[in-house]
Amino acid sequence: METGFEVALGVAGALLVVLTLDSAVRTFVLPRGVTVAYTRIVFVSTRRVFLAAMRFTRTYAGRDRVMALYAPLTLLELVFVWFVVTLTGFTLLFRSVGIEPFRNAFEMSGSSLLTLGFVKPPDELPAMGLAFAEAAIGLGLLALLIAYLPTIYSAFSKREVLVAQLSVRAGTPPAAFNLLRRAHLTGEIELLDDIWVPWQTWFAELEENHTSLAVLPFFRSPQADRSWITAAGVVLDSAALAQSSLAVRWSPQAAVCIRSGFLALRQIADLFGIPYDPDPAPDDAISIAREEFDQLYERLAEAGVPMRADRDRCWREFAGWRVNYDAVLIGLAGLVMAPYAVWSSDRSLRYRRPPLLFRRRKHKPRDDVPR
Repeated sequence: METGFEVALGVAGALLVVLTLDSAVRTFVLPRGVTVAYTRIVFVSTRRVFLAAMRFTRTYAGRDRVMALYAPLTLLELVFVWFVVTLTGFTLLFRSVGIEPFRNAFEMSGSSLLTLGFVKPPDELPAMGLAFAEAAIGLGLLALLIAYLPTIYSAFSKREVLVAQLSVRAGTPPAAFNLLRRAHLTGEIELLDDIWVPWQTWFAELEENHTSLAVLPFFRSPQADRSWITAAGVVLDSAALAQSSLAVRWSPQAAVCIRSGFLALRQIADLFGIPYDPDPAPDDAISIAREEFDQLYERLAEAGVPMRADRDRCWREFAGWRVNYDAVLIGLAGLVMAPYAVWSSDRSLRYRRPPLLFRRRKHKPRDDVPR
């Protein structure tokens, strides 16, 4: 009877340790976006606490200050949870190899995990092997945090460079109208490829690091009124307007920028279970009303920006571009609680608490040229 009990404790302890190692490897080491139930439970549970705390704030500035702490604190909390679960797992393992009572097994586990060394394991191979293994795991988890914090902040810094540069052209909060009007005033309306090309690289890097390091989307910009997702929306809308409505040469670089953008946003949306149509029709509904488009068209024309005469065709072509990224842009803006920006966070869906567990959405890849 006692042997069966010890075996059960050993199996339970080993399972806890394996789950922790699996979470650590998939979260920090595996170079691809995967949904880890263990990690997700920590992040979603903590987010609910932050949402409750935001009820005491009445301004966006207050909410932004609260949410600015969400990603870094949860990242540290995740490592703390890994240590606690590892401590619990090895406590069960030490108990299963004959260290009694549970208090002694707990002391042995804590001493080994934190490499304190104030408790010496018995001169028996199983206990000594567990002590060495737990010490190695403890050091490994700590090393992961130390090694990947610079990686995370390096990717964050690279992301924010173009976001900050965009504010020079598109204002704060950013808007496609500001970007195109300033390009016209500075004589750069025919040189917009200088904008589209670096943003193609930005979108490629965004897809890679915001899926392999899934905490990155929640790191907020240093300025409360800036956000990576609203910046992405402005660039995509500006490129779509340039292709559909401006009386300038058709630019393949703008088309590639849009495609790079919506593919990157879709990959991130897949990771967080945000729904979208992977193969929308050009005439599918979008969140932008025709009246809003007409108002922007008239403002650009009044500012002297060269516009195409056929406004109906301009609208159809703009909607045909926008439909590729409309749902994911709005969904991600709601997910990260982005600051106000026209045509993105100003119409984002109210954030819904996600389930603790979900299956990642799978979409068939498309090889056709975007409409």
